[in-house]
Amino acid sequence: MTCTPGQPCEEGRKRRTAMMALGMMAAIFITLSVVSFTASRGQVTPATVNYRAHDAVQGKRVFQAYNCMGCHTLLGNGAYLGPDLTRVYAQAGPAWLEAFLPSAGGWPTGPAVQVQLQKADVAADAGASGLDDYLKRYAGAAERVQRRGGQVSHMPNLPLTAEQVGQLIAFLKYASAMNTEGWPPKPKVDGLASPLAWRAPADTAVATAATAAAAAPASDDPVAAGAQLVKEFACASCHALDSSKVVGPGWGGLAGSQVALADGSKAVADDAYLAESIRAPDAKLVAGYAAGTMPSYATLLNEGQVSAMVAYIRSLPGEGQ
Repeated sequence: MTCTPGQPCEEGRKRRTAMMALGMMAAIFITLSVVSFTASRGQVTPATVNYRAHDAVQGKRVFQAYNCMGCHTLLGNGAYLGPDLTRVYAQAGPAWLEAFLPSAGGWPTGPAVQVQLQKADVAADAGASGLDDYLKRYAGAAERVQRRGGQVSHMPNLPLTAEQVGQLIAFLKYASAMNTEGWPPKPKVDGLASPLAWRAPADTAVATAATAAAAAPASDDPVAAGAQLVKEFACASCHALDSSKVVGPGWGGLAGSQVALADGSKAVADDAYLAESIRAPDAKLVAGYAAGTMPSYATLLNEGQVSAMVAYIRSLPGEGQ
């Protein structure tokens, strides 16, 4: 730039102004870059959040691998086919998520949540000593159990391993712990106006209804009663009804077969073996499975209920039968 002869020359002032603006922008850029490498300033980070033996960082990878945001929103981002998951851990709690994620095609019942609370670390993380206490602490779980328990959901069953379930819950726990400053805003809609909404019984308490659902067999036919109990306790979330392995051994053709045990011996899967495996799963640990994977149902099921479940398992055919 040059000055026109006979005209005031402002080239020097303009150059100084431009250099000052450039220097100010450079200082702001450098300052923000330095701040970005400092601590989180009180905000929670994934590396500091754990659920049981799982961390939120691994859970984020599972969340991304299954493209959960293809149906759900998180922090306002994602699709709107499914519910927003930002606060689902704080609303429904870990025991409900433990019951739901392995068999997401159906909504968990109260007994299914109660089974998860038999695990000491799940109960400790939830801060609840039993189902009644849990449902009081987690209003979202109480609403889901009462309004939707036992119904079919719109979510597919994903092939999640037990480890992946724990990792996902850790990630959802991290999302619930974030200070989102009110974002995303709560939708001002009446969800119960939707024809897809199941209305809850007005005269039945949540915990009472959930527990009573499995209090007695629903039929005089032990196989039908066992099938109902299997549904109430969400047993199919860990046991396939054929011979395939999910979290635990498949039930198809199991009754009467020879079972290889972890100690190298074998056992016949007769009625006594099946009943014992329900009450005390680690008494005769099956080869290839870790102790403590399945909780004990000794305090959750009475003698008649155990017999009904054994009858149902006995009715399931194996391959080629």
